[in-house]
Amino acid sequence: MGSPRAALRCLLVHLLLLCLRAQEGPGGGPALGRELASLFRAGRESQGVPQQVTVQSSPNFTQHVREQSLVTDQLSRRLIRTYQLYSRTSGKHVQVLANKRINAMAEDGDPFAKLIVETDTFGSRVRVRGAETGLYICMNKKGKLIAKSNGKGKDCVFTEIVLENNYTALQNAKYEGWYMAFTRKGRPRRGCKTRQHQREVHFMKRLPRGHHTTEQSLRFEFLNYPPFTRSLRAGQRTWAPEPR
Repeated sequence: MGSPRAALRCLLVHLLLLCLRAQEGPGGGPALGRELASLFRAGRESQGVPQQVTVQSSPNFTQHVREQSLVTDQLSRRLIRTYQLYSRTSGKHVQVLANKRINAMAEDGDPFAKLIVETDTFGSRVRVRGAETGLYICMNKKGKLIAKSNGKGKDCVFTEIVLENNYTALQNAKYEGWYMAFTRKGRPRRGCKTRQHQREVHFMKRLPRGHHTTEQSLRFEFLNYPPFTRSLRAGQRTWAPEPR
């Protein structure tokens, strides 16, 4: 096998001969293309370049996020929020009572309607518990909402889904397709009879009455500068008040 320079010189000579042959007649087009392709492959092989280069596909970040959102995160710091869930059908708020009953009959500001929401993953999966009772909202295998003191199970995890109408639906992580839902009278509805488009599964997040966020509001400060005027000298500008 010769050096790369010799192979390149030989390839250029062959290309010149093929160009001269193409000028002699119109019938050398397809044959000329095949010969050029074969010469190009031969030149690459003589230089030690493989004919096919395998390119590894880049990792799918969206798929990675989707998979990690389904796994409980034990290392990251949990985000804790406090709000009320306003039911679209009953017009009241979801509450967790001391007798382990769950309904959507609480008024705005009711202490049993105050909910503490803990993140389970870095995605949108959360655990919801009553601030007054400390009981978690869970769902059993029959689709009934129940209250538990220990909310570590997957049946106590819900996925927050923001809908097109700006309402939020809470889908159970263990029983996929089953949602937290309440009737017009505020009674819980079984998850096996729920669908995402139903009004019974639509909720609105609201801050409890009298509850203020810890973030301090930033105020804008307005600074009064004198108006911009031209000086007597050409090409120079100064800051001076306009004559009254």
